[in-house]
Amino acid sequence: MIGLVVVSHSAPLAEAAVDLARQMAPGDEPPVRIAAGADGGFGTDAAAIAAAYDELEGSDGVVVLTDLGSAMISAEFAVDLREGSVEIRISRGPLVEGLAAAIVRAAGGAGLDEVLAEADGALAAKAPAEDPAPAVAAGFQATARIADPLGLHARPAAGFAKAAASFDARVSITDVTKGAGPADAKSLIAILALGSAGGDEIRIDATGPEAEAAATRLAELLETP
Repeated sequence: MIGLVVVSHSAPLAEAAVDLARQMAPGDEPPVRIAAGADGGFGTDAAAIAAAYDELEGSDGVVVLTDLGSAMISAEFAVDLREGSVEIRISRGPLVEGLAAAIVRAAGGAGLDEVLAEADGALAAKAPAEDPAPAVAAGFQATARIADPLGLHARPAAGFAKAAASFDARVSITDVTKGAGPADAKSLIAILALGSAGGDEIRIDATGPEAEAAATRLAELLETP
């Protein structure tokens, strides 16, 4: 599994961000390490960051989330200070949104490139709508209405993405009611960007060995209050 390191000038800020992100993938989240503060105050310590990298030496790679610009500089410098050789990727995405998105993607078993891309693109849910992603070629299709009156907000969207990632299938979802999508069903950020509300009709398209099982299960999740 991919490990995550949070580099921040403030330990309380980092701890709060990690606590929030862990709510998105309770119970089986990837390993996360915090390297925050310096000398008991504000700042960053490259040696402490390097130690955090080394603690994740047994992972399949490490994605680093940072707050301010100088934290990124410290994170880059720490790569040369570590003793291990695990592959390190430093995200340029936002700390809070990027960490939440990365935790969900990593918990679903995604690789280093996918987790990094999810973290880097984490502001997409707040950006104006862009052209939709290409639809998944029809293999198996299901439709459902969102039973949760609050719609696909952060926590249910995270659970949906995690469930989608558990199947050997490529899955996209389209909000038929809003005419939004298709979106990658394994991406928390892509799901949130749809802005799907309670009662919206959702179409699930899946291809691959477990396409039918994936579409059926995801439809069940949407129809469960």
